[in-house]
Amino acid sequence: QVQLEESGGGSVQAGGSLRLSCKIQISGYTYITYNMGWFRQAPEKEREGVAAIERDGSAEYADSVKGRFTISKDNAKNTLYLQMNSLKPEDTGMYYCAADDFPINVRTGTNIAGNALDTWGQGTQVTVSA
Repeated sequence: QVQLEESGGGSVQAGGSLRLSCKIQISGYTYITYNMGWFRQAPEKEREGVAAIERDGSAEYADSVKGRFTISKDNAKNTLYLQMNSLKPEDTGMYYCAADDFPINVRTGTNIAGNALDTWGQGTQVTVSA
């Protein structure tokens, strides 16, 4: 049983920074790695992929965040991070982390087999004011 818990959201002005965390809680294991991703959903918009990272550490980003956001993970701490710099009002939304046994396709929001992702967190709100 895998559970994900996001934290680190908040309100910032445009140009500011935030670092989101996603704690991976696993029953019965002390250490395990998954393919992980960050997604976001703005009011009245569909959820979109932000960034994904595979077990080997290779990362993929949405075009809208390239050069501004960095996804990383600390396997020893079972924690996923999203460093967000140069934030813009259009980055506002609820941010979710997700985990899957297969690599995650940021563009489609599924794994590379085309299936829905295994596990989602409850989300953390990010609000960027102009």
